[in-house]
Amino acid sequence: MAEIIQRDGTWTFDGDTVRIVPGGKAHPVRQELGEIAVPLEAVAGVSFEPDRKGGRLRLRLRGGACPVLRAADGRLKDGADPYALSVEKDRTGVAEYFVDEVRNALLIEQVPDTPVDRFLLPGPTLPVSGGGGDGTASFDGETVRLTWNWKAEESKTAGGPSAFPLSRMASVRWLPAIGLENGYLRFEPVEGPVSAPPKYDTYALVLWGMSKKEYTSVLVAAAVLMRLPGARAALDAPQAPPALTKAAEPAAAPAGDHDALLRRLRELGELHKAGVLTDEEFSTAKQAVLRSM
Repeated sequence: MAEIIQRDGTWTFDGDTVRIVPGGKAHPVRQELGEIAVPLEAVAGVSFEPDRKGGRLRLRLRGGACPVLRAADGRLKDGADPYALSVEKDRTGVAEYFVDEVRNALLIEQVPDTPVDRFLLPGPTLPVSGGGGDGTASFDGETVRLTWNWKAEESKTAGGPSAFPLSRMASVRWLPAIGLENGYLRFEPVEGPVSAPPKYDTYALVLWGMSKKEYTSVLVAAAVLMRLPGARAALDAPQAPPALTKAAEPAAAPAGDHDALLRRLRELGELHKAGVLTDEEFSTAKQAVLRSM
């Protein structure tokens, strides 16, 4: 078990799952997401980025595994990124140990870093809501609702709150405010995109970037995205189990041969999966190889 506890949150790893719990003062996006259990098969890599104040622990997920990251499309700030943890200077050693443990598990289980064709994480809990500059968006799994505030244009408020079922949506796009440019949370109906700017579009919220709470609108985008017809089919598709090859136990590799040691770790993982090695035998053999490395 590897664990690191910081004011920003707590990360634990038991060999199969990275469990992420946000701290009490974490960004609103992370607070709203709550505890996240990331299966090892969804992890592409992990790193610790040191700096003068300590550093940042970062989990890199396989492309397409997380609906929140898919909806954000690389536009989340570090503070809002649920897979980044600020590390204090006196805990850098613990962070480096955490990295080693996850990397060793990825190596042994031979988890590829390639994109996946279905979501491996469940995304935001429903119902979910998110703020915007001129209103609030919410989604209960079937219907999106946009409720306008006093800052919204009359073209939006005149018709009252907007509500439309998932079946009427073709896509969703989230773009945060960048510099002096406003962002938006925009839903595209199946009839085709709306030509009006987001501030006049009853299918869109304007994001002014004046509050961290506006970032929570990405959670609405993620929840909708993973339930659109195409994404839903991919999410429901059964995942084929990995092929197992039963082989004789390989001979021990020379301590100085790094490539041979890596092969040894992979072979041990295969033998453990196939049931040739017990949990205890696998753990003992793995530790012996890691000491040699």
